Amino acid sequence: MTIQSGPGGGPLDPSLTVIMSERRQLINLAYRLLGSLADAEDVVQETYARWYAMSREQQDAIASPGAWLSKVASRVCLNLLSSARARRESYVGEWVPEPLPEPREWITGRPDGITVDPADRVTLDESVNMAFLVVLESMTPAERVAFILHDVFRYPFAEVAEIVGRTPAACRQLASSARRRIGAAQAPATPAIHQARIVRDFKQAWEAKDINALIGLLDPDATAIADGGGLVGATLRPVEGGEQIARSLVHLEGRLRTLTILERMVNGQPGLIAQQDGVTVSVYAFEVAGDRIKHIWAVRNPDKLRLWTAGPQR
Repeated sequence: MTIQSGPGGGPLDPSLTVIMSERRQLINLAYRLLGSLADAEDVVQETYARWYAMSREQQDAIASPGAWLSKVASRVCLNLLSSARARRESYVGEWVPEPLPEPREWITGRPDGITVDPADRVTLDESVNMAFLVVLESMTPAERVAFILHDVFRYPFAEVAEIVGRTPAACRQLASSARRRIGAAQAPATPAIHQARIVRDFKQAWEAKDINALIGLLDPDATAIADGGGLVGATLRPVEGGEQIARSLVHLEGRLRTLTILERMVNGQPGLIAQQDGVTVSVYAFEVAGDRIKHIWAVRNPDKLRLWTAGPQR
């Protein structure tokens, strides 16, 4: 959503232009904290609403508007994270973070008539790959916020403490605990060119229904998770084991006959998308360890594919 004017519809004055320049930073922060671009957009909207609700005198009294906006956005995210677990108990099937395409492929003319502001594009780095975001989902809200603010955005623990409502020492412990979770859960980094080759081989084996080739590409303890949100068909529980995943993929071949599988970058890493009549209906993210695929995340929930679904992508 592009904000073109200040309250009353007039042009933005220079001070408000500075305020609006913080939007991309806020989107980047909120997406990493929540794993949902839709929720991140709502957080940023709420943050700006609180800014505009203040008088000009109150705004002028704030020494660092950017820091104020980030602090407010972080607190709103913390509140959302605290209620997210309860909301996800009613979610149909598995919940997977919202996948993001490469910034140059973000849809800017979606069927709903909304235009994506360049300021809403998330900077893709290792802190938004799918495996990283999934580990973040296992953390407590306070752990996640302390870790993201300190380790990713380099906030000092004194500022993190103000946001989380803990002491700086407690926040240091929260970030340390989160760091251990990340280290224990994530596979060693694999060069992108190697990941791309593994994903390409997987695509070719899948299209050829070559179950032995698929088993050879999958870690014996691999896990596949699908997210349909109850809106489209998807396996409601994780599929565990390389052989079981391979057989499940081959069973899907009948549906694949009407789909086109394409290689795409997903959250900054090699992945796949499935298109039907030129419209993306599934996005696949992978975690590769060595020469094997360790995890597959398939997002089919159309609410999470807004940036992928307007017309053909070649």
